[in-house]
Amino acid sequence: MHMAGYHPYIGRSPGWPRRHWSFLLIVALACLTAFYAFGRRHVARLRVDREQAELGAPIIGRAFVVDGDSLRVAGVSIRLEGIDAPEWDQTCTDPNGRTWRCGLAASRQMREHVRGYELTCRPRAHDRYGRTVATCALPNGSDVNAWIVRQGFAIASGYSHIYTAEEAEAKADKRGIWSGTFIDPAEWRRQKSDRPRHRWGWWN
Repeated sequence: MHMAGYHPYIGRSPGWPRRHWSFLLIVALACLTAFYAFGRRHVARLRVDREQAELGAPIIGRAFVVDGDSLRVAGVSIRLEGIDAPEWDQTCTDPNGRTWRCGLAASRQMREHVRGYELTCRPRAHDRYGRTVATCALPNGSDVNAWIVRQGFAIASGYSHIYTAEEAEAKADKRGIWSGTFIDPAEWRRQKSDRPRHRWGWWN
């Protein structure tokens, strides 16, 4: 028999409650760690899914022309795939040795070609500047990328060699920049970045 008011477990193992709380703390920390790791994987997966969805869906809208190979369609910055046009401030040389603004001419050619039309651009990738690399077409299905190369105001570029036939056609007919001499746009950009700038003058 037990004395009144006496419980057989009271007073035994005085360290048990402390071990109990330590165990609960360890379990809680383990749960939080697992939840954090799962959350990171879930967010990363959502990011990948979103990017894949963006690349899979066509971008449709009227185009704002940035230069001969760059557009803005439906709020998305687009770099036309497989081509490289002269930079907007780039100059070329005509058959008589005179300098002309071939980059500005390329921008004007593109603007006249797409003006008033709704383009359908199909994303392929993203470039290092975050722009969407895409092929764009007019409502009749005409490839805008191919057209600007065929007119001689852009060259075929990249590893895919998609538009080498259009470039060869423009070169054979001496269209656009092929009528005289020019510096490869990539080389023009490199030379421009190497030019010294006056530290006080933004106009240099």
